[in-house]
Amino acid sequence: MLLEFQKNEITEYVVYTKLAKMNPENSEILLKIASDELNHYHRIKEKTGKDVKPNFLKVYFYITLAKILGLTFSLKLMERNEDRTQAAYSTSNDELLKELVEDEKEHEESLLELLSEEKLDYIGSMVLGLNDALVELTGALAGLTFAIQKTSIVALSGIITGIAAALSMSASDYLARKSEGGERNPFRSALYTGIAYIITVIILTFPYLIFGNPFAALALTIVNAVLIISVFTFFVSVVKDQDFKRNFLEMFLISMGVAVASFFIGVFVKQFFNVEI
Repeated sequence: MLLEFQKNEITEYVVYTKLAKMNPENSEILLKIASDELNHYHRIKEKTGKDVKPNFLKVYFYITLAKILGLTFSLKLMERNEDRTQAAYSTSNDELLKELVEDEKEHEESLLELLSEEKLDYIGSMVLGLNDALVELTGALAGLTFAIQKTSIVALSGIITGIAAALSMSASDYLARKSEGGERNPFRSALYTGIAYIITVIILTFPYLIFGNPFAALALTIVNAVLIISVFTFFVSVVKDQDFKRNFLEMFLISMGVAVASFFIGVFVKQFFNVEI
């Protein structure tokens, strides 16, 4: 168990050191944590009398994750995974192991909260764009699917509606942030909102461009919506230390509830107005 903990410490030391070089604005905090990890490694080495190599697969994984999804997400995910291992270590009778586990929990949590990353300041904007696109477009596509039943027309309608809504939402977010006069840059906030919205529009409408059967396209659109909700909710739950299941369920029920309601509205409109396209 000591050797396993020793390997974790040297692995995290390498991760923090490499990330410090990649993130000059956070390098002081990252190097401080790296120094603590190295100190823990040497204290355990005094007891085991052995050198241990880092797990380079983990190092490359978390470095790559940081490049794609951001520094905070990568590090908090790493620490979340380590917490499970440390929970097992804390039951050990080894006093050194218990002491290091407690020290690591308290110190790293406090230091990770000090990390500065631009995209985290605009998570609210991304949530706004993504939520609105999911709720509005999933519902619109469901309604149009039954009312029109031609994938090319549904796709065209969805793309036009989605892009127009993205521009409208970005403009509204810009004006709202500007009127608030807070620290957030109104233009950047609007940009994050619009990008999140447009990406969601592309993913949701894509099935209608590849399938001829409108109901097969709708089924894949719903699957895509669930995947978007899963990925984004997991991202937010990690960086904001929130409960994934509760956030996912809330977002899922709202989006799918609107989609179901819109589908039946499409059924009603088609039957009541006897619309055939």
